[in-house]
Amino acid sequence: MTVSRSPRRGEIWTAYLAEPKRHWVLVVSLDSRNLSDRTSTILVVPFGSYGAEGPTTLEFLPAETGLPGPSYLKGHSVQVLAKDDLIERLPRMLSSSRMKQVVEAIRRAVDPDATALGRPTR
Repeated sequence: MTVSRSPRRGEIWTAYLAEPKRHWVLVVSLDSRNLSDRTSTILVVPFGSYGAEGPTTLEFLPAETGLPGPSYLKGHSVQVLAKDDLIERLPRMLSSSRMKQVVEAIRRAVDPDATALGRPTR
């Protein structure tokens, strides 16, 4: 199956998560998966318009994302998304340091030994 979308890790897209609603999502899967013609899905974390910073939640300001207001990524909300459900790529991409923070938030959501600094609690 050839997919017309070519998302990259760290990009922000509008996507259909639940028809007919559009959501902004951050692509978190590796580019080897994102760019493969053999894979029709990617991993994303949706942006939310409310929340509070915490172990698995990060706040992003409009200057960083290009979104209209403050947004929150919840590392405990990773979703599988069909590439065909992507609508439009936004012009901004998250920095590698912010992507590391996102990955740490995801890790804290699934790893009981993860801490805010990424070190085990032993």
